Amino acid sequence: MEAHVAQYSARLLQQEKEIKILAAEIDQLKNFGCLEVSPSLEGLRDENAKLKYRLNVLQKSLQEERNKSVKSMININSRIQEIFRDAIKAAYPDLEKPPLAVTPSQQPKFGDYQCNSAMSITKMLPKTSEQKVSPREIAENISRYIPENEYIEKVEIAGPGFINVHLRKDFVSRQLSSLLVNGVQPPAMENRKKVVVDFSSPNIAKEMHVGHLRSTIIGDSMCRLFEFVGYDVLRLNHLGDWGTQFGMLIAHLQDKFPDFLTVSPPIGDLQAFYKESKRRFDTEEEFKKRAYQCVVLLQSKSPDFIKAWKLICDVSRKEFQKIYDCLDVKLIERGESYYQDKMKDIVQEFEERGFVQMDDGRKIVFVPGGSVPLTIMKSDGGFTYDTSDLAALKQRLFEEKADIIVYVVDSGQSVHLQTVFAAGQMIGWYDPAVTRVVHAAFGVVLGEDKKKFKTRSGETVRLIELLEEGLKRSMDKLKDKERDKVLTEEELKAAQTSVAFGCIKYADLSHNRMNDYIFSFDKMLDDRGNTAAYLLYAFTRIRSIARLANIDEEMLQKAARETKILLDHEKEWKLGKCILKFPEILQKILDDLLLHTLCDYLYELATTFTEFYDNCYCVEKDRQTGTIVKVNMWRMLLCEATAAVMAKGFDILGIKPVQKM
Repeated sequence: MEAHVAQYSARLLQQEKEIKILAAEIDQLKNFGCLEVSPSLEGLRDENAKLKYRLNVLQKSLQEERNKSVKSMININSRIQEIFRDAIKAAYPDLEKPPLAVTPSQQPKFGDYQCNSAMSITKMLPKTSEQKVSPREIAENISRYIPENEYIEKVEIAGPGFINVHLRKDFVSRQLSSLLVNGVQPPAMENRKKVVVDFSSPNIAKEMHVGHLRSTIIGDSMCRLFEFVGYDVLRLNHLGDWGTQFGMLIAHLQDKFPDFLTVSPPIGDLQAFYKESKRRFDTEEEFKKRAYQCVVLLQSKSPDFIKAWKLICDVSRKEFQKIYDCLDVKLIERGESYYQDKMKDIVQEFEERGFVQMDDGRKIVFVPGGSVPLTIMKSDGGFTYDTSDLAALKQRLFEEKADIIVYVVDSGQSVHLQTVFAAGQMIGWYDPAVTRVVHAAFGVVLGEDKKKFKTRSGETVRLIELLEEGLKRSMDKLKDKERDKVLTEEELKAAQTSVAFGCIKYADLSHNRMNDYIFSFDKMLDDRGNTAAYLLYAFTRIRSIARLANIDEEMLQKAARETKILLDHEKEWKLGKCILKFPEILQKILDDLLLHTLCDYLYELATTFTEFYDNCYCVEKDRQTGTIVKVNMWRMLLCEATAAVMAKGFDILGIKPVQKM
């Protein structure tokens, strides 16, 4: 944008010069009575006015971008990397794609960041005796090209060639003040991307179970992160709302409730209704034939059968919504039925491109390197899940114009989804170098016996019952700690909900999603270690520090603008740097979609805060009377910055903290 503004400014200056020259010539001609009007001058003035308007718009947009950039939190690691990238290029201009390795230091004595590129560069340099240099010499050479800047206080060479980077305290202090004045803002992104996230995706007529819990929680958290950094996010619930199972459900509905077209049937337990219809389908030949006829009539969109289908979907939808309300998850429903009208065109497109093979009447498609084909049409002319998934992929690419598509689906679907993606690339729908289409796979939920999580009778655990159990255990935990004696009824209820659903979500998100994880209420609700219970208690304790010191929001805001944050104590310095790591953490998750990194960071932040609070007095009191003698306001600001980042981290994880617990 800076370049566009400069370009328009130059054109404007040139035009204004031309207007002055032309106006002077016209004045001369007028004096001789030779000219009445000058169309060329008027045209030039019109174009000049348009240029001025365009320049004004561009300058305004540029100012908005600058303001936004000023408010954005800085990814310090990225800035240090940029400095070293330029220094390495200046020191070794002939090297193609030199390695760049900048990481946070693990120990304070080695500074705050460390560049480890020198060793790799040694291997890339020509092996002639004249030019043979040690990694340490390379590190020293790189260091010479690091310009004075606002981030780095000094660099030191250590060991065989590590470059230790020490940050400037005044820079860290200014960034913390900016965070407090502007709020926790996302790091600046290059451009606003369109993201489609496909998650949750239960099946109509079946209850949501613990297997849907992971997709729902992980998908919602990913959406919250994408939304926070300013992307345009479409949250899609790809419901299983079409297929042969609806034939048996409608046939059963006709038998059980013959007047369903005029009176809404009281299907209280749709799961039992489904099981009953499935039993009949498997054992009654006449019923099975009628079920298949119902499928044909539904697919031909017969009005009565569409109404029956909608009735069944509505019953499920209401049950699903109870879960989504509990978990505070928002989705746009777009089930398999949405793509029905697009499937015929999908088959035709693959046929026209010569990718279809016949196999016992089926139309199948092999992808390069794939051993299992996609079946895009059955021998009876019906479509399959493969067809609907291809139709969904194409719709998201061409109609939604997505830059990123994420499928939050269990690991068991990995081969299927990779085959669908490969088919999309093969037919030319997208280029993976331009559009990111990814399967965010996750493992299964295990019971404490390390087997697939089931009820004692071997049934799949119903999700609504799991959430209700969480609420009960959460209240028991709060009462054990006698919180019911100090909190109002309303505060206790808020704490119960926060702990119950927060613990369930955090237990999932704090594990690497690729792995299976053991579901244990006892571990979830433990207020020691890396759990939501510990972090929520830590957060309420931090928030209470200012409240107990009689410092309100207005006083904190005034202090944020006027008080310099001192970082002289080692624990102040450690906490300040930890707070500012937040943008680095978010960028890593945007790259790999592994949310446990955020959980690990929040736990690190909470424990770092505890170290700070145990060593640095925020509020000093008289030992005899307990009255407040002194408030160290810069430390109160560090408390506030910690709480602000924790609150935003909780928000991305879909956890609602409370002020009192």
